[in-house]
Amino acid sequence: MSEATELAAAASSGDARIGLRAVRALRRLAETLEAVQVENARRAGWSWQEIAEVLEVSKQAVHKKYAGRVPGSRN
Repeated sequence: MSEATELAAAASSGDARIGLRAVRALRRLAETLEAVQVENARRAGWSWQEIAEVLEVSKQAVHKKYAGRVPGSRN
């Protein structure tokens, strides 16, 4: 079983401590994956607006979160 699959299973545990730890780990994984894909999109020439639409957030939110983290993506 993959780590993500194990975390998803643990997140539904009846033990709140196990479930909450798994939720925290899944949140971190999702944040990492999102950052990787935002960087991929910017390198592929996507606008902040296009990225925001796919993520269902505002252009300002995605720009604020990633403009300083994605190389060459200040604009």
